[in-house]
Amino acid sequence: MGLGAAALAVLPRLNVEAEENTNVVFEPKDHGRALVNPSMGWTMHYYSNIISNYGSKLEPSDTLDDFPGLSTVYLRVPWSFIELEEGRFNWELLDTPAQRWIQKGKKVAFRITAQESWMRYATPEWVVKAGAQGYDVMQNHYWEPKYDDPVFLEKVENFVAAMARRYDGNPNVAFVDVGHYGMWGEGHTVSTTKIDYPLEVLQEHINIYTRHFKHTLLCISDDFAGHDKPGKRFPITDYAFSKGVSLRDDSIMVQPPPNSWYHAEMAQLFWPTLPVVLEHEHYHSSVERGAWSHELFLKAVEDYHASYMSIHGWPRMVLEANREVIDKINRRMGYRIRLRKIEYPKQIKGGQLFTVRTKWQNAGVAPCYPGGFFALTLKDEKGGIVSVLTEEGFDMKNLPVGKPEEEPIKEVISTFTVGSIFKDPANTFQRNLQKGRLSVYVSVGQRDGTPTLELPYDNDDGHKRYKVGEIELK
Repeated sequence: MGLGAAALAVLPRLNVEAEENTNVVFEPKDHGRALVNPSMGWTMHYYSNIISNYGSKLEPSDTLDDFPGLSTVYLRVPWSFIELEEGRFNWELLDTPAQRWIQKGKKVAFRITAQESWMRYATPEWVVKAGAQGYDVMQNHYWEPKYDDPVFLEKVENFVAAMARRYDGNPNVAFVDVGHYGMWGEGHTVSTTKIDYPLEVLQEHINIYTRHFKHTLLCISDDFAGHDKPGKRFPITDYAFSKGVSLRDDSIMVQPPPNSWYHAEMAQLFWPTLPVVLEHEHYHSSVERGAWSHELFLKAVEDYHASYMSIHGWPRMVLEANREVIDKINRRMGYRIRLRKIEYPKQIKGGQLFTVRTKWQNAGVAPCYPGGFFALTLKDEKGGIVSVLTEEGFDMKNLPVGKPEEEPIKEVISTFTVGSIFKDPANTFQRNLQKGRLSVYVSVGQRDGTPTLELPYDNDDGHKRYKVGEIELK
C-alpha cells in the first residue's frame, strides 16, 4: 500500500494526493468549529456593572464550556466595590470568578468604573470625603466626579498603580479598560452633566493607565471621541493609538438601523496592529427595542475587523437564540490560521536536506497578533518525539486578511535536516536516530517548536499538533 493511501485511511477528513516515489501532498479540511486562541474570542460579562449581571446564575463549577469560542471572562465593577477604604482592597471580588476560567486555560479582562447610573457612589465615598470635587446628578441620585479634579486624579492613580502591581503582565489577563472616565467608564458625560472636558483631561486618564500598565493591553471606549460622532480620526483616539491603547465599541445594536453603530471607521486605525473589542447592547434591551439583528451581528465583526465580541446578557439565552450566527462569527472573528496544503518527500535520509512546501491562509478578519511559526514534528509509533523542525523565516502575524472566501494564500518553502550526525575526533559519539516510518504533525507556535495556536483541524495530539500523514526516515 502506498503512503498516500495509508495516510488517507488514518485521516478521513483530509484530501490526499500522493505522487509515487516523490512527494506526498495533503490538503487539510477546516472542521468549521470555534477556536480558542490568544488575543481573540468571546468575552462573557460575568459582572456588568451590577454584580448580579450576568454570572450570578452560574454555579461555581459552571464555566460555560458549551459556549463555542468563549475565551475570556469580563469583570466590570464600580471602584467603590474594590477599594473599600483607601489602600484596602477587595480583590476577591475579581479573583474568585477569574480563577474559575483561568483553571480552564481561559483569560480575564477588567474595567473599574468611577460613575454608575444605579448607585450614588461608584467612586468610593472616602474619595469625596478626602476633598474630591464632583456633581450631584439626577436629583442627587448619583454623584459624578469632576474628572480633572486633582484629588480625584491622585486617588485614581493610586488605585491604578495598585491594580497594575497585581495584574500588569499577568499572562492570564487579556486586556484592561481605561475605565475611570465617564458614565459606566465609557468615556462620555452625554447622559449626565454634559461637560465637554478638554482633550488634555482625557489624555491624562489614558496616561494614568499607561504609566502603570506597561505590559498588558489597554483599551478605551469609542465614546471618548463622542458617543454618536461618525468619523475616521479623532484627536483622542489618535492619542490612544500613539500610546499603544486599543479600541472597544460600547456598544453596537443599541438603536435600530440605520444607527446600529457609529464607529466602524474609527476602528480602521487600530485593527491592523491592535485587537479591537466589540460589545453589543444588553441582549434583552436590544431585542425589546427592535435593534437586534443576526445579519448586523456578523456584519459588525466584518466592519470593525473585531477580535473580541461580548456576551452581554444571560449567556445561554444569547447562545440559544443566536447559535447559527455565533457559529458564523466564530469562523471569522479574530484570526483563523489555515494550512491549505503541505507537500513533503515520502522518504528522507538522516543528515540530508529536504524541502517542505506549505501554503497558509488567515481566514479571519484580523491579523494573528501574537504571531507564530510553523513547526514539523516527527513521532515514532509510541508517540515519542523524534524530531522537531521549525520554520523561522515566516511569522503567521504577517498573513494578510481578506473578504470571506477571498483570503490571500502565502506559500512557504522550508528546508530541513533530520538527524544530523555528530562525531568527535575519536569517532565515539553519534546521535541515535529512530529510523523507519514516522508520523508527521504540523503546529504553529514558538520558535522552539512549542505549539501555541489552535488550528481548525481534527487529529490533534492533545497539544495543538495536527497529524497530516507519515514519512519514512532512512
